[in-house]
Amino acid sequence: MNLHEYQAKELLARRGIPVPRGHVARSPTEAREAARALGGTLWVVKAQVHSGGRGKAGGVTLCRSLEETETAARRLLGQSLVTHQSAGRGLPVEAVLVEEGTAIQRELYLSLLLDRTRPALAFVASTEGGMEIEEVAARHPERIVTVALPPSGYAPFVGRRLAFALGLGAEARTEFLTLAESLAAFFVASDASLVEINPLVLTAEGRLVVLDAKVTLDDNALERHPDLAALDDPKQRPAAEVEAERAGLNYVALDGTIGCMVNGAGLAMATMDLIKLSGGEPANFLDVGGDATAERVTAAFRLILSNPQVRAVFVNIFGGIVRCDLIAEGIVQAVRDVGVRVPVVVRLEGTRAEEGRDLLARSGVRITPVRGLAEAAQRVVQEARAS
Repeated sequence: MNLHEYQAKELLARRGIPVPRGHVARSPTEAREAARALGGTLWVVKAQVHSGGRGKAGGVTLCRSLEETETAARRLLGQSLVTHQSAGRGLPVEAVLVEEGTAIQRELYLSLLLDRTRPALAFVASTEGGMEIEEVAARHPERIVTVALPPSGYAPFVGRRLAFALGLGAEARTEFLTLAESLAAFFVASDASLVEINPLVLTAEGRLVVLDAKVTLDDNALERHPDLAALDDPKQRPAAEVEAERAGLNYVALDGTIGCMVNGAGLAMATMDLIKLSGGEPANFLDVGGDATAERVTAAFRLILSNPQVRAVFVNIFGGIVRCDLIAEGIVQAVRDVGVRVPVVVRLEGTRAEEGRDLLARSGVRITPVRGLAEAAQRVVQEARAS
Protein backbone atom coordinates (compact mmCIF):
# COMPACT_ATOMS: atom_id res chain seq x y z
CA MET A 1 0.00 0.00 0.00
CA ASN A 2 1.38 3.39 -1.01
CA LEU A 3 1.06 6.54 1.06
CA HIS A 4 0.75 10.13 -0.08
CA GLU A 5 3.79 12.32 0.44
CA TYR A 6 2.15 14.33 3.21
CA GLN A 7 1.18 11.12 5.05
CA ALA A 8 4.70 9.75 4.76
CA LYS A 9 6.21 12.96 6.08
CA GLU A 10 3.82 13.10 9.03
CA LEU A 11 4.88 9.59 10.03
CA LEU A 12 8.58 10.37 9.62
CA ALA A 13 8.25 13.59 11.58
CA ARG A 14 6.84 11.63 14.52
CA ARG A 15 10.17 9.79 14.60
CA GLY A 16 12.06 13.06 14.78
CA ILE A 17 13.13 12.94 11.12
CA PRO A 18 13.39 16.51 9.77
CA VAL A 19 10.84 17.48 7.11
CA PRO A 20 9.87 20.95 5.80
CA ARG A 21 6.97 22.70 7.48
CA GLY A 22 3.84 22.28 5.40
CA HIS A 23 0.06 22.01 5.35
CA VAL A 24 -2.35 19.94 3.26
CA ALA A 25 -4.92 21.92 1.26
CA ARG A 26 -8.03 20.68 -0.52
CA SER A 27 -9.12 23.99 -2.02
CA PRO A 28 -7.32 27.00 -3.54
CA THR A 29 -8.37 29.12 -0.55
CA GLU A 30 -6.91 26.59 1.88
CA ALA A 31 -3.66 26.62 -0.11
CA ARG A 32 -3.43 30.40 0.14
CA GLU A 33 -4.12 30.31 3.89
CA ALA A 34 -1.55 27.54 4.31
CA ALA A 35 1.11 29.69 2.68
CA ARG A 36 0.10 32.65 4.84
CA ALA A 37 0.36 30.53 7.99
CA LEU A 38 3.80 29.23 7.00
CA GLY A 39 5.10 32.73 6.39
CA GLY A 40 8.09 33.64 4.26
CA THR A 41 8.24 34.53 0.58
CA LEU A 42 8.73 31.15 -1.10
CA TRP A 43 6.43 28.13 -1.13
CA VAL A 44 6.12 24.86 -3.02
CA VAL A 45 2.73 23.45 -4.08
CA LYS A 46 2.81 19.68 -4.71
CA ALA A 47 0.04 17.53 -6.18
CA GLN A 48 -0.65 14.56 -3.90
CA VAL A 49 -0.81 11.45 -6.07
CA HIS A 50 0.68 7.97 -5.79
CA SER A 51 3.33 8.43 -8.46
CA GLY A 52 6.81 9.73 -8.94
CA GLY A 53 7.76 12.13 -11.70
CA ARG A 54 5.28 14.79 -10.56
CA GLY A 55 7.68 17.63 -11.27
CA LYS A 56 8.13 16.70 -14.93
CA ALA A 57 4.33 16.36 -15.27
CA GLY A 58 3.62 19.83 -13.89
CA GLY A 59 2.57 18.60 -10.47
CA VAL A 60 5.09 20.67 -8.49
CA THR A 61 5.09 24.48 -8.60
CA LEU A 62 7.41 27.00 -6.94
CA CYS A 63 5.45 30.06 -5.82
CA ARG A 64 6.65 33.51 -4.72
CA SER A 65 3.37 35.08 -3.65
CA LEU A 66 0.11 34.10 -1.99
CA GLU A 67 -1.68 34.69 -5.30
CA GLU A 68 0.65 32.31 -7.13
CA THR A 69 0.09 29.68 -4.44
CA GLU A 70 -3.67 29.92 -4.82
CA THR A 71 -3.42 29.81 -8.62
CA ALA A 72 -1.16 26.75 -8.55
CA ALA A 73 -3.58 24.91 -6.28
CA ARG A 74 -6.55 25.85 -8.49
CA ARG A 75 -4.71 24.50 -11.55
CA LEU A 76 -4.06 21.13 -9.88
CA LEU A 77 -7.04 20.38 -7.67
CA GLY A 78 -9.81 18.42 -9.29
CA GLN A 79 -7.59 17.48 -12.23
CA SER A 80 -5.94 14.20 -13.24
CA LEU A 81 -2.16 14.05 -13.34
CA VAL A 82 -0.39 11.73 -15.78
CA THR A 83 3.29 11.08 -15.06
CA HIS A 84 5.84 8.84 -16.74
CA GLN A 85 5.35 6.42 -13.82
CA SER A 86 1.54 6.24 -13.90
CA ALA A 87 1.38 3.94 -16.96
CA GLY A 88 -0.63 6.47 -18.94
CA ARG A 89 -3.37 6.61 -16.30
CA GLY A 90 -4.48 9.95 -14.92
CA LEU A 91 -4.37 10.06 -11.11
CA PRO A 92 -6.93 12.30 -9.38
CA VAL A 93 -5.54 15.28 -7.47
CA GLU A 94 -7.75 15.80 -4.45
CA ALA A 95 -5.17 17.49 -2.23
CA VAL A 96 -1.98 19.52 -2.52
CA LEU A 97 0.84 19.91 -0.06
CA VAL A 98 1.94 23.49 0.52
CA GLU A 99 5.45 23.64 1.99
CA GLU A 100 7.90 26.34 2.94
CA GLY A 101 10.72 26.93 0.48
CA THR A 102 14.10 25.36 1.25
CA ALA A 103 17.52 26.81 0.43
CA ILE A 104 19.26 23.77 -1.08
CA GLN A 105 23.02 23.30 -1.02
CA ARG A 106 23.16 19.62 -2.07
CA GLU A 107 20.66 16.94 -3.14
CA LEU A 108 21.20 13.35 -2.02
CA TYR A 109 19.33 10.07 -2.45
CA LEU A 110 18.51 7.68 0.39
CA SER A 111 16.20 4.68 0.56
CA LEU A 112 15.65 1.67 2.77
CA LEU A 113 14.18 -1.46 1.23
CA LEU A 114 13.84 -5.19 1.51
CA ASP A 115 16.67 -6.65 -0.58
CA ARG A 116 15.53 -10.17 -1.43
CA THR A 117 18.86 -11.05 -3.07
CA ARG A 118 20.76 -10.93 0.23
CA PRO A 119 18.19 -11.38 1.98
CA ALA A 120 18.26 -8.37 4.31
CA LEU A 121 17.07 -4.84 4.80
CA ALA A 122 19.41 -2.54 2.92
CA PHE A 123 20.07 1.16 2.61
CA VAL A 124 20.70 2.51 -0.89
CA ALA A 125 22.32 5.94 -1.07
CA SER A 126 23.74 8.21 -3.74
CA THR A 127 25.24 11.65 -4.10
CA GLU A 128 22.98 12.06 -7.16
CA GLY A 129 19.72 12.99 -5.46
CA GLY A 130 16.78 14.41 -7.36
CA MET A 131 17.43 12.15 -10.36
CA GLU A 132 15.91 8.80 -11.22
CA ILE A 133 18.02 6.29 -9.33
CA GLU A 134 17.66 3.75 -12.18
CA GLU A 135 19.29 6.22 -14.55
CA VAL A 136 22.14 6.86 -12.10
CA ALA A 137 22.64 3.12 -11.63
CA ALA A 138 22.87 2.61 -15.40
CA ARG A 139 25.22 5.53 -16.14
CA HIS A 140 27.20 5.92 -12.92
CA PRO A 141 26.95 2.77 -10.79
CA GLU A 142 29.97 3.89 -8.81
CA ARG A 143 27.88 6.71 -7.37
CA ILE A 144 25.51 4.31 -5.63
CA VAL A 145 26.33 2.60 -2.35
CA THR A 146 24.32 -0.22 -0.79
CA VAL A 147 24.73 -1.16 2.86
CA ALA A 148 22.80 -4.10 4.28
CA LEU A 149 21.62 -4.14 7.87
CA PRO A 150 22.93 -7.04 9.98
CA PRO A 151 20.42 -9.70 11.07
CA SER A 152 20.30 -8.14 14.53
CA GLY A 153 18.98 -4.88 13.07
CA TYR A 154 20.38 -1.39 12.61
CA ALA A 155 23.95 -0.83 13.81
CA PRO A 156 25.91 2.47 13.97
CA PHE A 157 28.47 1.29 11.39
CA VAL A 158 25.68 1.28 8.77
CA GLY A 159 25.04 5.00 9.20
CA ARG A 160 28.73 5.85 9.33
CA ARG A 161 29.46 3.98 6.11
CA LEU A 162 26.59 5.77 4.37
CA ALA A 163 27.52 9.21 5.73
CA PHE A 164 31.13 8.92 4.54
CA ALA A 165 29.97 7.64 1.12
CA LEU A 166 27.74 10.72 0.80
CA GLY A 167 30.65 13.01 1.67
CA LEU A 168 28.94 14.65 4.63
CA GLY A 169 30.86 16.94 6.95
CA ALA A 170 31.19 16.35 10.69
CA GLU A 171 28.02 18.22 11.74
CA ALA A 172 25.82 16.83 8.98
CA ARG A 173 27.32 13.38 9.55
CA THR A 174 26.19 13.38 13.19
CA GLU A 175 22.70 14.43 12.11
CA PHE A 176 22.64 11.75 9.44
CA LEU A 177 23.44 8.99 11.93
CA THR A 178 20.35 9.89 13.95
CA LEU A 179 18.23 10.13 10.80
CA ALA A 180 19.34 6.72 9.50
CA GLU A 181 18.68 5.01 12.82
CA SER A 182 15.23 6.61 13.09
CA LEU A 183 14.43 5.61 9.52
CA ALA A 184 15.34 1.98 10.22
CA ALA A 185 13.20 1.97 13.37
CA PHE A 186 10.24 3.39 11.44
CA PHE A 187 10.68 0.84 8.63
CA VAL A 188 10.55 -2.14 10.99
CA ALA A 189 7.81 -0.78 13.24
CA SER A 190 5.47 -0.01 10.34
CA ASP A 191 6.17 -3.20 8.33
CA ALA A 192 7.25 -1.13 5.35
CA SER A 193 8.66 -2.59 2.15
CA LEU A 194 10.15 0.68 0.87
CA VAL A 195 11.01 4.09 2.27
CA GLU A 196 12.52 6.39 -0.37
CA ILE A 197 13.80 9.90 0.27
CA ASN A 198 14.58 11.72 -2.95
CA PRO A 199 15.93 14.17 -2.48
CA LEU A 200 17.41 14.29 0.99
CA VAL A 201 18.83 17.79 0.94
CA LEU A 202 21.63 19.52 2.77
CA THR A 203 20.39 23.07 3.29
CA ALA A 204 22.39 26.28 3.05
CA GLU A 205 22.49 26.22 6.87
CA GLY A 206 24.08 22.77 6.81
CA ARG A 207 20.98 20.89 8.00
CA LEU A 208 19.54 17.70 6.52
CA VAL A 209 15.89 17.84 5.42
CA VAL A 210 13.63 15.23 3.79
CA LEU A 211 12.37 17.19 0.79
CA ASP A 212 10.33 14.34 -0.70
CA ALA A 213 9.34 10.97 0.74
CA LYS A 214 7.71 7.84 -0.59
CA VAL A 215 6.53 5.05 1.73
CA THR A 216 5.19 1.67 0.65
CA LEU A 217 3.73 -0.64 3.29
CA ASP A 218 3.45 -4.42 3.15
CA ASP A 219 -0.22 -5.19 2.39
CA ASN A 220 0.07 -8.52 4.19
CA ALA A 221 0.95 -6.77 7.46
CA LEU A 222 -1.77 -4.13 7.45
CA GLU A 223 -3.91 -6.22 9.78
CA ARG A 224 -1.38 -5.34 12.48
CA HIS A 225 -1.62 -1.62 11.67
CA PRO A 226 -5.26 -0.47 11.43
CA ASP A 227 -4.09 3.13 11.85
CA LEU A 228 -1.89 2.84 8.77
CA ALA A 229 -4.49 0.88 6.79
CA ALA A 230 -6.87 3.81 7.33
CA LEU A 231 -4.49 6.01 5.30
CA ASP A 232 -5.22 4.10 2.08
CA ASP A 233 -6.54 6.15 -0.84
CA PRO A 234 -8.30 3.66 -3.17
CA LYS A 235 -8.93 6.37 -5.77
CA GLN A 236 -5.22 6.26 -6.59
CA ARG A 237 -5.50 2.65 -7.74
CA PRO A 238 -7.31 1.21 -10.79
CA ALA A 239 -10.97 0.58 -9.96
CA ALA A 240 -10.66 -3.05 -11.05
CA GLU A 241 -7.89 -3.70 -8.53
CA VAL A 242 -9.95 -2.17 -5.73
CA GLU A 243 -12.94 -4.33 -6.69
CA ALA A 244 -10.71 -7.42 -6.82
CA GLU A 245 -9.49 -6.74 -3.31
CA ARG A 246 -13.08 -6.58 -2.06
CA ALA A 247 -13.86 -9.90 -3.79
CA GLY A 248 -10.80 -11.61 -2.32
CA LEU A 249 -9.02 -11.86 -5.68
CA ASN A 250 -5.43 -11.09 -6.57
CA TYR A 251 -5.63 -8.98 -9.73
CA VAL A 252 -3.20 -6.80 -11.64
CA ALA A 253 -4.22 -5.11 -14.90
CA LEU A 254 -1.87 -5.44 -17.89
CA ASP A 255 -1.88 -4.17 -21.48
CA GLY A 256 -2.77 -7.27 -23.52
CA THR A 257 -5.94 -8.75 -25.05
CA ILE A 258 -6.17 -12.16 -23.37
CA GLY A 259 -7.85 -12.27 -19.97
CA CYS A 260 -6.39 -14.79 -17.54
CA MET A 261 -8.17 -16.60 -14.70
CA VAL A 262 -5.94 -19.00 -12.81
CA ASN A 263 -5.77 -20.54 -9.34
CA GLY A 264 -2.34 -20.14 -7.79
CA ALA A 265 0.18 -17.36 -8.30
CA GLY A 266 2.88 -19.62 -9.73
CA LEU A 267 0.51 -21.21 -12.24
CA ALA A 268 -0.77 -17.74 -13.15
CA MET A 269 2.76 -16.56 -13.94
CA ALA A 270 3.43 -19.68 -16.00
CA THR A 271 0.14 -19.16 -17.85
CA MET A 272 1.11 -15.62 -18.82
CA ASP A 273 4.51 -16.86 -19.96
CA LEU A 274 2.87 -19.45 -22.21
CA ILE A 275 0.54 -16.84 -23.71
CA LYS A 276 3.58 -14.69 -24.53
CA LEU A 277 5.43 -17.71 -25.92
CA SER A 278 2.45 -18.45 -28.16
CA GLY A 279 2.47 -14.91 -29.56
CA GLY A 280 -0.25 -13.36 -27.42
CA GLU A 281 -0.35 -10.70 -24.70
CA PRO A 282 -1.99 -11.25 -21.29
CA ALA A 283 -4.50 -8.59 -20.25
CA ASN A 284 -4.15 -9.28 -16.55
CA PHE A 285 -2.79 -11.37 -13.72
CA LEU A 286 -5.65 -12.93 -11.76
CA ASP A 287 -5.39 -15.57 -9.04
CA VAL A 288 -8.80 -16.80 -7.85
CA GLY A 289 -7.24 -18.91 -5.08
CA GLY A 290 -7.12 -22.63 -4.50
CA ASP A 291 -10.69 -22.84 -3.22
CA ALA A 292 -12.33 -21.14 -6.21
CA THR A 293 -16.10 -20.90 -5.83
CA ALA A 294 -18.83 -20.07 -8.36
CA GLU A 295 -19.20 -16.63 -6.76
CA ARG A 296 -15.49 -15.93 -6.98
CA VAL A 297 -15.31 -17.16 -10.59
CA THR A 298 -18.23 -14.88 -11.48
CA ALA A 299 -16.50 -11.91 -9.84
CA ALA A 300 -13.33 -12.81 -11.74
CA PHE A 301 -15.14 -12.82 -15.10
CA ARG A 302 -16.67 -9.42 -14.35
CA LEU A 303 -13.24 -8.00 -13.53
CA ILE A 304 -11.60 -9.43 -16.63
CA LEU A 305 -14.36 -8.21 -18.93
CA SER A 306 -14.35 -4.72 -17.40
CA ASN A 307 -11.29 -4.24 -19.62
CA PRO A 308 -12.60 -3.40 -23.12
CA GLN A 309 -9.34 -4.62 -24.68
CA VAL A 310 -10.02 -8.27 -23.78
CA ARG A 311 -10.68 -10.40 -26.87
CA ALA A 312 -10.60 -13.86 -25.27
CA VAL A 313 -10.38 -15.42 -21.82
CA PHE A 314 -8.07 -18.23 -20.73
CA VAL A 315 -9.21 -20.16 -17.64
CA ASN A 316 -6.45 -22.42 -16.32
CA ILE A 317 -7.43 -24.31 -13.17
CA PHE A 318 -5.70 -27.09 -11.24
CA GLY A 319 -8.28 -28.90 -9.14
CA GLY A 320 -6.39 -29.89 -6.04
CA ILE A 321 -8.42 -28.49 -3.16
CA VAL A 322 -11.70 -28.45 -5.09
CA ARG A 323 -12.97 -30.88 -7.73
CA CYS A 324 -12.73 -29.93 -11.40
CA ASP A 325 -16.35 -30.84 -12.10
CA LEU A 326 -17.50 -28.36 -9.43
CA ILE A 327 -15.21 -25.73 -10.90
CA ALA A 328 -16.64 -26.43 -14.37
CA GLU A 329 -20.17 -25.90 -13.05
CA GLY A 330 -19.07 -22.58 -11.60
CA ILE A 331 -17.49 -21.53 -14.89
CA VAL A 332 -20.64 -22.34 -16.88
CA GLN A 333 -22.82 -20.51 -14.38
CA ALA A 334 -20.52 -17.49 -14.41
CA VAL A 335 -20.40 -17.31 -18.22
CA ARG A 336 -24.21 -17.34 -18.32
CA ASP A 337 -24.67 -14.87 -15.46
CA VAL A 338 -22.11 -12.38 -16.72
CA GLY A 339 -23.11 -12.70 -20.35
CA VAL A 340 -19.61 -13.37 -21.66
CA ARG A 341 -19.44 -12.49 -25.37
CA VAL A 342 -15.79 -13.35 -26.08
CA PRO A 343 -14.30 -16.83 -26.60
CA VAL A 344 -13.43 -18.71 -23.41
CA VAL A 345 -10.76 -21.43 -23.46
CA VAL A 346 -10.61 -23.65 -20.36
CA ARG A 347 -7.89 -26.03 -19.30
CA LEU A 348 -8.73 -28.20 -16.27
CA GLU A 349 -6.38 -30.63 -14.58
CA GLY A 350 -6.61 -32.49 -11.28
CA THR A 351 -9.39 -34.26 -9.39
CA ARG A 352 -12.28 -35.29 -11.70
CA ALA A 353 -10.79 -33.27 -14.57
CA GLU A 354 -12.32 -35.54 -17.22
CA GLU A 355 -15.81 -35.05 -15.79
CA GLY A 356 -15.21 -31.29 -15.71
CA ARG A 357 -14.14 -31.13 -19.34
CA ASP A 358 -17.14 -33.22 -20.37
CA LEU A 359 -19.48 -30.89 -18.48
CA LEU A 360 -17.98 -27.87 -20.27
CA ALA A 361 -18.30 -29.53 -23.68
CA ARG A 362 -22.00 -30.24 -23.07
CA SER A 363 -22.81 -26.84 -21.52
CA GLY A 364 -24.16 -25.22 -24.68
CA VAL A 365 -22.24 -21.99 -24.01
CA ARG A 366 -19.24 -20.58 -25.84
CA ILE A 367 -16.56 -22.50 -23.92
CA THR A 368 -13.74 -24.53 -25.48
CA PRO A 369 -12.25 -27.16 -23.13
CA VAL A 370 -8.64 -28.09 -23.98
CA ARG A 371 -6.61 -30.82 -22.26
CA GLY A 372 -2.99 -29.71 -22.76
CA LEU A 373 -1.60 -26.47 -21.32
CA ALA A 374 0.52 -25.49 -24.33
CA GLU A 375 -2.32 -26.40 -26.68
CA ALA A 376 -4.75 -24.29 -24.64
CA ALA A 377 -2.43 -21.28 -24.75
CA GLN A 378 -2.08 -21.55 -28.53
CA ARG A 379 -5.85 -21.93 -28.92
CA VAL A 380 -6.71 -18.83 -26.86
CA VAL A 381 -4.19 -16.75 -28.85
CA GLN A 382 -5.87 -17.89 -32.08
CA GLU A 383 -9.32 -17.05 -30.67
CA ALA A 384 -8.17 -13.58 -29.59
CA ARG A 385 -6.78 -12.82 -33.04
CA ALA A 386 -9.95 -14.03 -34.77
CA SER A 387 -12.43 -12.15 -32.55
